Amino acid sequence: MGNREKLLDGALRCLLEKGYAATTARDIASAAGVSLAAINYHFRTTEALLNEALQRAIEQWADEMERALRDAAGVDGAAERFEAVWASVIASVTANRPLWTTQFEVVTQLGRQPAPSPAWSEPQAQAQAGLAALFHGIDPEAEPERAQVIGGFYHALLTGVVVQHLTVPDRAMSGRDLAVALRFVASRLVEV
Repeated sequence: MGNREKLLDGALRCLLEKGYAATTARDIASAAGVSLAAINYHFRTTEALLNEALQRAIEQWADEMERALRDAAGVDGAAERFEAVWASVIASVTANRPLWTTQFEVVTQLGRQPAPSPAWSEPQAQAQAGLAALFHGIDPEAEPERAQVIGGFYHALLTGVVVQHLTVPDRAMSGRDLAVALRFVASRLVEV
């Protein structure tokens, strides 16, 4: 494993243990077993290294979710499949709590910036397209607008569910709760 990979692994360990704001270049270099100069050589800035490490971790989580969604695809019935998928998502959020708390810490940091961060625009678009494909098989290349809207809906739903499970898990929505609520909301949208 080269220094670049060691730095990414070390940065991720630090992010999950210390959080985004508390992780220093010295922490990462120490965790990776490389010199401080290696950060500048491979990433130019500590922030760029932390962002890439976090984005990789999110991609790994997305791969995990894709496997869970494929497993849930065998469940009979749309509502039952929806519940099974969300049960997997919620279990994964609980199992990956440090990853999610770090993501929300980054969101808070981004919210304090005077302008939106272009570095996070593409990963968000990819996440939304991926969610649309995973939940409904929507091809973002063939139907970009639909993928953006449906993926955005699932992204918003996921964010809210994660917040609930991180802050007050005993009052957080379950997969069944989400299915019941969505059925009710959908029925109200078709009323004249």
